[in-house]
Amino acid sequence: MKFSFNLLFLTLLISNFALARPTPAIVTFNQIDSSCHITFHNQHYRCALGRTGVTENKKEGDGATPIGKFKIRKIYYRPDRIDPHEVTTNIPLVALTKNDGWCDDVNSAEYNKAVKLPFAASHENLWREDHVYDIIAVIGYNDDPVVKGKGSAIFLHIARENYTPTAGCIALNKDDLLKFINQFNHANKIIIERGVK
Repeated sequence: MKFSFNLLFLTLLISNFALARPTPAIVTFNQIDSSCHITFHNQHYRCALGRTGVTENKKEGDGATPIGKFKIRKIYYRPDRIDPHEVTTNIPLVALTKNDGWCDDVNSAEYNKAVKLPFAASHENLWREDHVYDIIAVIGYNDDPVVKGKGSAIFLHIARENYTPTAGCIALNKDDLLKFINQFNHANKIIIERGVK
């Protein structure tokens, strides 16, 4: 995919409606190398976004991070790798098991939903050998209602080495991700916007 400009700026505003003056988190995203930085509560976090950037017209498999306003629905963690006491948010916390998956089959009635394995339709296994899904914050994208083909499994998760681009998720290093999600509660929303500079 080619772009007529080299730099996109992505603004990610996290609005806590329990506060009179919500604190924004601002993300600067470079379309060329998919680098991304979040500033929130005077903290600065490096992150990675989708390999094709951001989009207002998300489609399954396009590799883009969706633009919009979203809640975090729940947080999964690997109980053999993460101490649940490290996660202090009041967002629902769920321990992963080896038979947890997420359906990405647009022809399935379970599309963009958590599923239990074995599962016949196409899916992601949430219990991985690497550490990417040791912590998963489920972003409430395309889930109310689910629209077939509009994208699935949009998460906040742990970044790979060198912050390589994701398939559409937002990825931070483990320590940064824990700090970041621990500032959320059920009233928080993530607002992803695109601007050009």
